[in-house]
Amino acid sequence: MPFRPRYTGLIDKYRDRLPVRDDTRIISLGEGNTPLIRLSNIPRILGKEVDIYVKYEGLNPTGSFKDRGMTMAVTKAVEEGSKAIICASTGNTSAAAAAYASRAGITAFVLIPEGKIALGKLAQAMMHGAVVIQIRGNFDAGMELVKQVGKEAPVTIVNSINPYRLQGQKTAAFEILEELGGAPDFHCIPVGNAGNITAHWMGYSEYHEHGIVNDRPRMVGYQAAGSAPFMRGKMVDNPDTVATAIRIGHPQSWDKAWVVQKESNGWFDECTDAEILAAQKLLAEREGVFCEPASATSLAGAIKDIASGKIPAGSKIVCTLTGHGLKDPDTAIKQSTSPMLTVDATLSEVKAAILNNMAD
Repeated sequence: MPFRPRYTGLIDKYRDRLPVRDDTRIISLGEGNTPLIRLSNIPRILGKEVDIYVKYEGLNPTGSFKDRGMTMAVTKAVEEGSKAIICASTGNTSAAAAAYASRAGITAFVLIPEGKIALGKLAQAMMHGAVVIQIRGNFDAGMELVKQVGKEAPVTIVNSINPYRLQGQKTAAFEILEELGGAPDFHCIPVGNAGNITAHWMGYSEYHEHGIVNDRPRMVGYQAAGSAPFMRGKMVDNPDTVATAIRIGHPQSWDKAWVVQKESNGWFDECTDAEILAAQKLLAEREGVFCEPASATSLAGAIKDIASGKIPAGSKIVCTLTGHGLKDPDTAIKQSTSPMLTVDATLSEVKAAILNNMAD
């Protein structure tokens, strides 16, 4: 019986496309290789002839796409002799930074906005042993502080301004192209700091330029309405949205993302919190895929554009789901309509509860 080699992470898989040496010590948790799931029920509900896939990045080791970039950022930090890393975070970056730092045996410092981080993400950073610094300010304030600290202290910044982060994140596009055998017509993605839409375009463009695929998708970036600088055409000083992972008003990859929009002939749009939560619930209830609110922004936006015809019938669409739903369980429970029944521990009571709640 033939066996496949053990998967050891995206750097080993794509070593010839990443800036590492043969003797580089790789800091990996087996990230990447996430499922590309074809939706079967939601397209029928929409009543449109579209082919929708979701790239479920919530199944990375710490539950978000950030692991793709962090394996590269921490690998290079260690290679360069760094003993500590630092980041500002709305949650997922701090979880990934803490995990990979612990794996590498170095210290992680994470700046988070006080009271503005989902508890699932905070728990991860704390359990992995990071030094957590809460600031009385939002992510954008934290990011400015991190950049200042990086100039004055012996720490490596691992936010998406670190170029190695985007190198790792571009591998998601490689995986999509390999599984589909070519590019989708549209790639829909949540946009906060805008590093991920930039990284995906890097990956699509690299395979295209090297003749591995013949085309590239149109990149469509969706923001939360309360945190949508790309829709306002300027930075937003006080962003607010239930989608905490994209509650960012001053994107660090602002210029790069505009280039992606232009080169791919794509666009930016926004979704209300109600639309985002409805898409999160729809995906969980109808497809069995549980993502955090920010992730659902890609599907929420795609649904609107499919309905309006901006994404035409017959299109092949990939929606990135950036993080797992368990990152923010409180928000999920608040909008859940599934009944929780309490009955006596008897056969008759349990049987009655089952029969009264059977689907038609």
